[in-house]
Amino acid sequence: MLKNSLSVFVGVSLVLTGFAGAQDKKDAKKEAAPAAKKAAGLTDPSKATAKAPAKFKAKFATTAGDFTIEVTREWSPLGADRFYNMIEVGFFEDVAIFRAIEGFMAQFGIHGDPAISKNWKNAKLQDDPKGKASNVPGTISFATSGKNSRTTQMFINFGNNARLDGMGFTPFGKVVEGIDNVNKIYKGYGEGAPSGRGPSQGRIQSQGNAYMKKDFPKLTYIKSVTIAKD
Repeated sequence: MLKNSLSVFVGVSLVLTGFAGAQDKKDAKKEAAPAAKKAAGLTDPSKATAKAPAKFKAKFATTAGDFTIEVTREWSPLGADRFYNMIEVGFFEDVAIFRAIEGFMAQFGIHGDPAISKNWKNAKLQDDPKGKASNVPGTISFATSGKNSRTTQMFINFGNNARLDGMGFTPFGKVVEGIDNVNKIYKGYGEGAPSGRGPSQGRIQSQGNAYMKKDFPKLTYIKSVTIAKD
């Protein structure tokens, strides 16, 4: 009788153990799915196409201190969507603010890994309509080299740069917390090469953080950007 009871107990234990193991695998698979999606979006921008919320806040953790940007999608819908997707795929991890000019702006958005930079270099956005917001101090806009050329580079305005409004630089958000930390971004290198002492964008694209950390050790870096929870 005792032997039979032990057999039943062992059998139940094996069933429970098997169930627990299956559940663990299921949970692990569930947890791995978002990570895989994030990795896919980082290496292939065609997979990073979610629509941004009408308003959201993005918290920047940087080596100069933290700050928060509130994004208003209505101002620049395609720009807001691109910024939102860059956050969601983890683009802003150890990303340099490579061009910062006193009274003008602080520019960033070239990934520290040249392979990832290459993948995003031709992921160009159509221009957004102008006139919803102006490039006043504390606003953030995507950089552009001409019509329909925005990719991943963006800048935060230090000064009143309203003259940029009609040139395709459409703000999509503004700093709402931590403006003192924004003003602490390192500006000592000034304009980039070849006209200034700062990093060459071509070399950033081809050599990434290895180049900047060796030759421009004082640059401010973005450690992470996350969607702030209400």
